Amino acid sequence: MTGAVRTFPRPRARGWRDWRVVRDRLATLWRRSLRFRTIVLTVTLTAATILVTCIAMALVIQNELFTARKDQVLLEAQRATAAAQATLDAAVDSTDPAAAQTLMNGIATRLSQQSSSDLIALYRIGPPSPLAPQPFISPAFESRMVTDALRTQVQSSPDLQWWQSVALPADDGREVPGILVGHQLRFPAEDGVDSYELYMGYDLTSASQTLAFVQVLLWVVGLVLVLLIGAIAWFVLRSVTTPIADAAETSAKLAAGDLGVRLPVRGEDELATLNRSFNAMADSIESQIKELADLSLVQQRFVSDVSHELRTPLTTIKLAADMINDQREEFDPATGRAAELLHAQVQRFEVLLTDLLEISRYDAGSVQLELEATSLAHLAEDVILSMEQLAEGHGSDVRLVAPGGYTPVDMDARRVRRIVRNLLGNAIEHGEGRPIVVSVDSDRDAVALGVRDFGLGMQPDDVERVFDRFWRADPSRVRTIGGTGLGLSIALGDAKLHGGTLSVWSEPGRGSNFVLTLPRAGQPVSSSPLPLVPDDEQGGALEALGLTQPISTRPGVRKTT
Repeated sequence: MTGAVRTFPRPRARGWRDWRVVRDRLATLWRRSLRFRTIVLTVTLTAATILVTCIAMALVIQNELFTARKDQVLLEAQRATAAAQATLDAAVDSTDPAAAQTLMNGIATRLSQQSSSDLIALYRIGPPSPLAPQPFISPAFESRMVTDALRTQVQSSPDLQWWQSVALPADDGREVPGILVGHQLRFPAEDGVDSYELYMGYDLTSASQTLAFVQVLLWVVGLVLVLLIGAIAWFVLRSVTTPIADAAETSAKLAAGDLGVRLPVRGEDELATLNRSFNAMADSIESQIKELADLSLVQQRFVSDVSHELRTPLTTIKLAADMINDQREEFDPATGRAAELLHAQVQRFEVLLTDLLEISRYDAGSVQLELEATSLAHLAEDVILSMEQLAEGHGSDVRLVAPGGYTPVDMDARRVRRIVRNLLGNAIEHGEGRPIVVSVDSDRDAVALGVRDFGLGMQPDDVERVFDRFWRADPSRVRTIGGTGLGLSIALGDAKLHGGTLSVWSEPGRGSNFVLTLPRAGQPVSSSPLPLVPDDEQGGALEALGLTQPISTRPGVRKTT
């Protein structure tokens, strides 16, 4: 009989991971919240100050309680000792040991009555004598409490009082703090005086209890103070940071384009002055933006109207220029050359006028896409074939690398073709006669086309402005294939109209790389199937890509799949 063994996953330790999550959240809150940061600092510093104060006060109170209790004990022990010595001095000398022992017991009783100590011990100084009273030790007194150092001091100084901090035994078996006081007592004897060591132990439990109560009270008061100060700090900061947070939120809305937002003005304090100043600034910005918007609208309408009005005379001029250009063989060389120049400039003017009309449509928001399923790879191949004669004229060899992008995607083929023609035309003009690589690839979310040249490249400042209208990286450079300075701006608008992106990478001496990315399902593009920054080893060595083996027999165009 066989059976299946079922394994269960081991539970993962979540404690450390949860702690890291809490730590990261607290770090984020520390960076982003002024209120949290200030309250934490206030409470921490207050707690540290109160802690130091409570410790210092506890130590001072402890020292004062001990000193007061010690002085009281020493004074009480001195009085009791003096009373006992007075009794001994008034006693009649007797050689009867029993009488002497009775006197010893009476002295012990008198010491107990004169003081609050129940721990009394009397030790004879010197060798034992049968006539001298025997040492007296109360039942609770332990001889080990008397140290050798204290006995030495008491024996050597008959007129001085000595004391020592000791641990006294309690009724429940514990040890409590106490003070052991030592004196000398002189008993009358037959041959003079017998000296005895007198030790009395005093319990400091009451002082310890008082100290413990005071310490607990200090800590409770300190904790309550920390909580109260934290609450006060939170309340004060809330009254200050809430208007600041409102101002920050209103500023964000104003920056996002909501020009009608304003801050409420309450009172006449500094925050109210700030809110009034902010509202005045917002009014000024709104007024200026409206003026600029009106001016831009007038400018756009002017460009649109002028462009439309120029269409009719331009058509007439173009017809006349075409007729003159057709008859240029009949003119003298100078007139024929003028006819050619006139024809070329009229064509360029027509392209410029068309671009201006397109820009005006973008500004007016009246551009509509005509979507149709189109293969980006086939579209790129068609554009390359249509521009092969121009590439040959500039000495450039255009290579098409298309590992993907054959599946049809909904796009406005006319506009995408215009983007590709513009990018390829710029690459041919600025490629310095070197090879040009057109790459097409796709993934699940997007299709992309890249145009890579190995020309002079651009400076970083030029890269940032390459899509600006009428901007040229090198104004002194003569255009060889026409152009109006609006091509890349229109290309960027066409890409955004599709929900895609048009990005550029360029470095001096390494050329440029433009990447067009279009989404498949109309969603915003999150990533591109083609890298924007090319690989130097593969991008610089075309042989590594296998581009030296042409598939197409047409000169100027080579395709690798």
